[in-house]
Amino acid sequence: MRPLQGVRVLDFTHVLAGPFCTRVLADMGADVVKVNSETRAQINAPIGPYFTLWNRNKRTIALDMAQDEARKIAFDLALRADVVIDNFSMGVLERWGMGYVDVSNQNKSVIYVQMSGMGSGGPWSNFVTYAPTIHALSGLTYTTGVPGRRDIGLGYSYNDHQAGLHAAVAVLSAIEAREHTGKGQRIDISQFEVAVNLLGPTFLNYFANGEGIEPCGNDQPYDEIGPHGCYRCAGPASNDVLGERWIAIACLNDSQWEALRACMGNPEWSRDEVFATSGGRYQNRRELDERLSAWTKDLDAWELMQMLQAAGVPAGVVQDGVDLMELDPQLIEKKFIRRIEEPHPTMGSTYADKLPIDFEHTPCDLYERSRTLGEDNVQILADWLGVDQKSVIQGEEDGYLR
Repeated sequence: MRPLQGVRVLDFTHVLAGPFCTRVLADMGADVVKVNSETRAQINAPIGPYFTLWNRNKRTIALDMAQDEARKIAFDLALRADVVIDNFSMGVLERWGMGYVDVSNQNKSVIYVQMSGMGSGGPWSNFVTYAPTIHALSGLTYTTGVPGRRDIGLGYSYNDHQAGLHAAVAVLSAIEAREHTGKGQRIDISQFEVAVNLLGPTFLNYFANGEGIEPCGNDQPYDEIGPHGCYRCAGPASNDVLGERWIAIACLNDSQWEALRACMGNPEWSRDEVFATSGGRYQNRRELDERLSAWTKDLDAWELMQMLQAAGVPAGVVQDGVDLMELDPQLIEKKFIRRIEEPHPTMGSTYADKLPIDFEHTPCDLYERSRTLGEDNVQILADWLGVDQKSVIQGEEDGYLR
């Protein structure tokens, strides 16, 4: 039995932030019923790899929320749900007549999670947001860029994952609170505020020192540490960056620096007094980076990592997608990438990156494929509402269960 077995989640989320939250809950055993429709499936396509990745272990019901019959069914499902969650712009569920007030009047224990881009209230609450805009507004783009540039930052949907994790923790906390009070509650999550919250050291530096942080690339802006960066290793002699190999090296104290010097054979330049202290190495980090790069450029990145780690020097190969999926020995040993047993009806073999949490007594190692649009209509409506199969088929033919 998985930890959240028996918890019912009615899932109106789409794209990534919300589906990532409900994927975590589904992996831990919750019965997540994902609401989709033929109209929404045009941008939330259940036969595409994106949907497939974020919606495993869930069941899917097709509801055309433009129709009254579908809204009635959705409302009835919400009355039987432990958790209702959406990541629309503010007010969508309210316009459908199934906002928190509407549902909680009859389902006192319901936990309602609304994880919009900006949260409720405030002059920007109706903004439409995606990862690039959240990253930019929150300061993540600026503070993770390189010196002299304001247009380079996190390229991937980093904050979507962070918002999803915050939402999952919020759901678990609300379930625990309900155990003590018997009452559900509304949870308002601002994905924007989640991102701003990740800049804690930047705020600390401003409040303590009155200084703003400038883009610094791989430099460590808060401590005098050196070396601290990525260094080119041996690789194909071409202009194709996909063939390059790099290694990250970070010496946080003098003992790690001495171990690194020993690995390099204690070259004469490393004995220069300007490199004798962390402060000196930081102040002369550009020269230090050049010296290190001259040493690493002819070495195999993997062999170098093993040598440095064995000597107690923090080091890691800059891995690409192929490395992570096919070559990484740690992930292979942990069976991190797993083939889902049942083939997808249209995509064939699909794979799961496992939940990175291992429960000793309630293992979460079940991974079922994502479902196609409306595939579970009959089973969900029977399980949650006691609706017979004939009525479901009629609803599909009438168009509101699509």
